[in-house]
Amino acid sequence: MARMRVFIVLVLAIGAGSVFAFATYNYVQNMPAKEVSIPTKPVMVAAADLDIGAEITTENVRTINWPANSVPQFAFNDAKDVIGRSIVMPMIQNEPFLPMKLAAKDGGTGLTPAIPKGLRAVSVKVNEVIGVAGYVLPGTHVDVVATVSPTQNQADMTTKVILTNVEVLAAGTKIERTTDKDKPMPVTVVTMLVDPEQAERLTLASTEGKIQLALRNPLDLNTPSTKGVRPSGLLGAPATTPKAVARVGTPNVPGVSSLKPTVEPVTVEIIRGDKRAREVVREQ
Repeated sequence: MARMRVFIVLVLAIGAGSVFAFATYNYVQNMPAKEVSIPTKPVMVAAADLDIGAEITTENVRTINWPANSVPQFAFNDAKDVIGRSIVMPMIQNEPFLPMKLAAKDGGTGLTPAIPKGLRAVSVKVNEVIGVAGYVLPGTHVDVVATVSPTQNQADMTTKVILTNVEVLAAGTKIERTTDKDKPMPVTVVTMLVDPEQAERLTLASTEGKIQLALRNPLDLNTPSTKGVRPSGLLGAPATTPKAVARVGTPNVPGVSSLKPTVEPVTVEIIRGDKRAREVVREQ
């Protein structure tokens, strides 16, 4: 009988709990949702991925409502302020247009607006070897190694790093920074960003000698200074330096006196009792 009472109490407790839970669930579901309005502002964003040199058109611009308290500084809120301008830095979809990403309104399109102020775009002829098997792509950084002889003597041929950490602006006629799954892209011309002084060195090296591009990690900012290498140093042979040789007796040469070697005199020490004496032995 006691067990029956305990069972009845347990069933009643479970039933009451289920009814209470069901009622609570219905109450929560039927509660009116509170709408919180956040102040927003219109911001112009890219409708698709855009690369350097692309001209902004109505198709690749769209407006989104951006939270007013987190609008990027200098963001555009009117499409007419960006349409017709060119991209100077890569942009991804839904990225806001900012002045630093765009060329001036009269800057034109293509490669020209992508050249930063104070720099120049210089193109050099390359092949599969010079272009590091096609992995020198737009946006990569390279060192320029030049091989040239200051004279016509082959022994004076020198190889040296003349430019370091140079950014590649274009490979061939492509300025896009991405390829199909980063595959190599063989080209015959590479365009690099250099300052005027570097442009002179690069042009002279490519004209008077041979150049080689060395691909580097863009995060590596070190610029080691090298002494260069010559054929003799490449094989481990020490550099030979002409030594001055003194000539003895050079008659018939005006203005040059005859030189005679200095001979130390030969002396003999003579001991006589408690007396010592030195005498010079003269040649007969």
